[in-house]
Amino acid sequence: MSGAREHHRGGFWRDNSLTLAFGGAFLLVLAGQALAGHAGFNEDLAVDGLQQLTLGEYLMSSDFAVDVSENWQSEFLQFFLYIFGTVWLLQRGSPESKKLHKAGPESDREQRIGDHAQADSPRWAGTKDWRQKLYSRSLGTVMALLFFLSWLTQSIAGTAAYNEQQLRRLQPPVSWGAYLGSADFWNRSLQNWQSELLAVAAMAILSVYLRQRGSPESKPVGASHGSTGVEG
Repeated sequence: MSGAREHHRGGFWRDNSLTLAFGGAFLLVLAGQALAGHAGFNEDLAVDGLQQLTLGEYLMSSDFAVDVSENWQSEFLQFFLYIFGTVWLLQRGSPESKKLHKAGPESDREQRIGDHAQADSPRWAGTKDWRQKLYSRSLGTVMALLFFLSWLTQSIAGTAAYNEQQLRRLQPPVSWGAYLGSADFWNRSLQNWQSELLAVAAMAILSVYLRQRGSPESKPVGASHGSTGVEG
C-alpha cells in the first residue's frame, strides 16, 4: 500500500512538474521584485525627504500594484492574441502554426465535438447548445478576461501612483478617466505590448530554422525547414 502511495506522489510531481516549476519560479521572482521595488521606492522617498515605507506598506501600495499588473496584462494579452490569431494565421515551417490546410475553426469531427465527442471528451464538448459554443472558446475567453481585469487593475493603481507623484510636485491630481488618456498610462501599456508581440513573432519565425531537441515547442531536429505544425 505504501509503495502505491509513493508511486502516486511521484506521479503527481512528475505529471505536474511544468506548472509547479513555473509557479514556484513565479513566486520567487515576484518576491525578488517586491524586495527590489521596495528598496528603489524608499530611495526615491529619501531623495524627496519623505518618510520611508515598510515592506508590508509597500506591498499594499499603488506603486507595487501597478508594476505587477502592467506586466500581467501584457502577458495575458500575448496569449489571448496568440490563441485566437493561430486559428487563422499561419507560418510555413513553424511548429507554432497549424498545418497550412487547417486554417480556421476546423470541423466538428476534427475537434471531436457534438456527435463526434468521445467517451473521455469533456462533458460540454458533447453538447449541441450554448455550452459547447462557450467551452469551444473558453481558453481564449478566459485569457481575454484576465487581460482586461489586469489592465483595469493597472489603470486604477496607475491613477493612484500617478496622483502621488502629482502631489509631490504640488500639482493637482487627475481623475481615472483623465489618466486613461494620459501619456503615462499608454507608455506603461505599449512598452509591454510591443515586447510581447516581438517575442511571439520571433518564436514563430526562429522555430522554422532552429531546433531544441525534446521540446514540444520545437520541430524534431531532423525535420525539414518546411515542415509545418510538427512538434518534437
